[in-house]
Parts: sequence; C-alpha cells; structure tokens
Amino acid sequence: QVQLAESGGGLVQAGGSLRLSCAPSGRTLSNYPMGWFRQAPGKEREFVASISRRGGTTYYGDSVKGRFTISTDTARNTVYLQMSSLKPEDTAVYYCAVLKSTMLTTPRAVDYWGQGTQVTVSS
Repeated sequence: QVQLAESGGGLVQAGGSLRLSCAPSGRTLSNYPMGWFRQAPGKEREFVASISRRGGTTYYGDSVKGRFTISTDTARNTVYLQMSSLKPEDTAVYYCAVLKSTMLTTPRAVDYWGQGTQVTVSS
C-alpha cells in the first residue's frame, strides 16, 4: 500500500558528498518513523540511519556516525540522507524504509521497503 521512491544516488569520488531523497506515497511521512539501510554485493543488509516521526530522535549505524545525517522535510513529504566524507566502503544500494519504531534498527523492523538507489564511491 505504501510506495517509497528513492533518488539521488550516483557516482562520487571519495571524500565527496551526496544527498539521497525518499518520497513516500500513500502515507504522510510524519506519521511514521523512517530509516535508511544499505546493501553491498555479497553483504547483509545494514542499518544506516533512522529518524522519529517528528524528527526529534535519530539513530545511526556505527560505520556512518559523524558523516551521515538523516532529516525530514514535512512540507515536501520527503526524508533525506545527507552523506559526506564518503568512503569506497559506502558503496552499496541504499534503501529507504518505513519502520515500526525508530529504535529498532534491523530489517525485521521494516514495514515497507523502497526499490533502492545505487551509490558508488570511487577512490
């Protein structure tokens, strides 16, 4: 019932920045906690960041703390992932997700997945 459309992925050099966007349809974004996960080839899907319904609480995976920022824009009904100081190991498909709870950071906590957007970081 809920569809998530990610955008903003692409190729960027190490140390650069990129901003991903996720626009849910069929739901008002502010009614649900949102999150980002990523999955590299041959790797398990990994938690990246989450944000509470009102944006007051955020969580980050250890590998991205201090470099990535999750935020929401209620006027545009969009959630963002601002990525800076990118590293080659950040290369993955990034998925937007509707979460059951902000603090539950496993794929089991996901109600809906986006289709993913590719991020490739070159060195």
